[in-house]
Amino acid sequence: MKPLELAHTIVDALEEKKGENILLLDLQKVAMFTDFFVICTGTSDRMLDALADGVEDAAREKHAIKGHREGQSASGWVVVDFGQVIVHLFAPEVRDYYKLEDLWRDGKVLLRLQ
Repeated sequence: MKPLELAHTIVDALEEKKGENILLLDLQKVAMFTDFFVICTGTSDRMLDALADGVEDAAREKHAIKGHREGQSASGWVVVDFGQVIVHLFAPEVRDYYKLEDLWRDGKVLLRLQ
């Protein structure tokens, strides 16, 4: 399995679950710890949990891999780590506060879905 294929599977799962402002960043030339970030906004705690569940289910079904989940939806930031692809799920105000897109602006934007 190629990491980009996994990233696209994740993006599709987030879109299916109605994730908002989905961003796929290529960090292969920027970071040594991962190849891609997928960043997405969910509008409630329940939605953040559903997005994380959807990502994990899709990765398991299509690629037979399991992610490692960190964080609680109540905090507004949930991370699902697949190694070469790391998924960041944010509440809107938390995403605005941490601005990962700005922090990793040297990465190449491969996909942006509003």
